[in-house]
Amino acid sequence: MAFYDGLFNTLGLSDWCAGGSSAAPMSMADLLAQNSGEATKGPFFPFPSLDNLNESCGSILQSRDVTKGIEEGFLAAKPAMKSVLDPITQPLSWLLDGALWLFTTTPWFIMIPILVAIAFWASRSVAVTVFVAFAIVLMGLVDHYLVAMQTLSIIFVCTGISVLLGVPIGIGMSKSDRFQNGAIPILDLLQTLPSFVYLIPLIFLFSVTESKLYGIAIILYAIVPVIRLTNLGIRLVDQDVIEAANAFGMTSRQKLLGVELPLALPNIMAGVNQTIMMSLAMVVIASLVSAPGLGVNVLRGIRNLELGVGIVAGIGIVLLAVILDRVSKAALTRVDMTQVKH
Repeated sequence: MAFYDGLFNTLGLSDWCAGGSSAAPMSMADLLAQNSGEATKGPFFPFPSLDNLNESCGSILQSRDVTKGIEEGFLAAKPAMKSVLDPITQPLSWLLDGALWLFTTTPWFIMIPILVAIAFWASRSVAVTVFVAFAIVLMGLVDHYLVAMQTLSIIFVCTGISVLLGVPIGIGMSKSDRFQNGAIPILDLLQTLPSFVYLIPLIFLFSVTESKLYGIAIILYAIVPVIRLTNLGIRLVDQDVIEAANAFGMTSRQKLLGVELPLALPNIMAGVNQTIMMSLAMVVIASLVSAPGLGVNVLRGIRNLELGVGIVAGIGIVLLAVILDRVSKAALTRVDMTQVKH
């Protein structure tokens, strides 16, 4: 006798309860318990969950019926979603594949000077530039140059797209309280959703051989900071400055480009820094769905228990993280100093 039998008998629902049964397949745990003939022991007063209520009333759904319904709903919507999303996201695959080809086929004696020059242009720091050159050469010495370039190419593409999409969204949020109130719950969801969960619907929508599968996951995971900090930066612009701009007869576009964005630039750059770091974190996880780079070696070290392979790849990821962090922070410091001078 189940715990809630008396409740349904008292409510006169015995006949209704007797006619129901679950349509979802039995879970592995329930199947093993049924085959072994052992009943699952629960607490003295079990919580009235769907499964516990179903033991007394077969017409009440079980939790596995809910998960089956979600899965069937997603699979039913998949053809329509795929027909809409495929052409929209295909350019992302082309960009990722093109960047991978460019970064890996360009000779090292050309690629390394270009990266070092970019680091110096962004940071204007000799110490940071020397560290970038040293770190890349060090990865090359342990034969991790190509995989490091693969990871770097994905970060460049995904961070660039995140900034191109995130800054306009942040500007829109700063100009409309209604848009901000609607966007914040979505941003909260994207920021709190575990990184592995991003991959689940994308695996069903796209083939694991398509680069856009991991590209979309990285962009969704990394875009939040640049949106939030762009919105915050523009909203923090001193209202006295805005009033002065209004007094000069500036249009909304002139105020945005000439006053608000320059003053919000330190916050936007801080958002870019966080977006770069989150892109790198997600690239490693995306190796589970065929993303190339250092994450593949980390995954190999875990799967095959190859300690050395995993640790060397991990150190490579740390070096890349430090390179990207130091260059972007040095660029942020330079922007801050420029703002102070003006």
